[in-house]
Amino acid sequence: MRIAVAGGTGRAGAQAVSVARERGHDVVVLSRSAGIDLTTGDGAAAALDGADVVIDASGVRGKGDPAAFHTAVLQALVASRPPHIVVLSIVNCDRIDYPLYRAKAAQEQAAASSGIPFTIARATQFHEFAPQVWEFAGVGPVHIAPKMRTQPVAAREVGERLVDLAESEPAGRAADLAGPREEWLPDMMRAYAAASRRRGVVVPLALPGAFGRAARGGGLLPSPDAVLGRQTFAQWIAALG
Repeated sequence: MRIAVAGGTGRAGAQAVSVARERGHDVVVLSRSAGIDLTTGDGAAAALDGADVVIDASGVRGKGDPAAFHTAVLQALVASRPPHIVVLSIVNCDRIDYPLYRAKAAQEQAAASSGIPFTIARATQFHEFAPQVWEFAGVGPVHIAPKMRTQPVAAREVGERLVDLAESEPAGRAADLAGPREEWLPDMMRAYAAASRRRGVVVPLALPGAFGRAARGGGLLPSPDAVLGRQTFAQWIAALG
């Protein structure tokens, strides 16, 4: 099977590329390094020629209109008419008023309206979310930890899920993918700091607005019928050493 992966150099996309190649598929990575500009679609049509399925694990670009990036990707896909698109999205993106979530919901809707057979693959935050927040929410020795209930999943397992769905018939909205257990983000950040020997103080903070309420109240957690991954956050932390 010939599989094209948009966002194939990102965290989940790179894992999907690795999994697909391990399974013997012919993989095309849609990236700038390959002469493909996903923000404009330049070069995408030639790269997509002969693709049996496209995995869209691309991220959000542009603060003014974050959905524009996904629109360019989709336009290139529509022009090439692949038999199947698998779109990586975020659990509950259609229920939470937040820029990234709005963009992902718009991406889902665009795929559903494209006329191309599609599968929406929603996932929860990755285990790497804790170190990401540690880095960008740190000021000196203080590291802000949003009060958030989450059910983090291994990026490798997201890649496996994307390829599983790519190998299957279009499913529309597939079941959510989440990690095996619920976690509290401040505790995740403390565990990461201890395991990586980072110095600093983790300060839990209730985020304002609807997103903050959803984060604290379980609005980012998967549906009851979600497919659960294998690796726990504790196991991921242990592997860092």
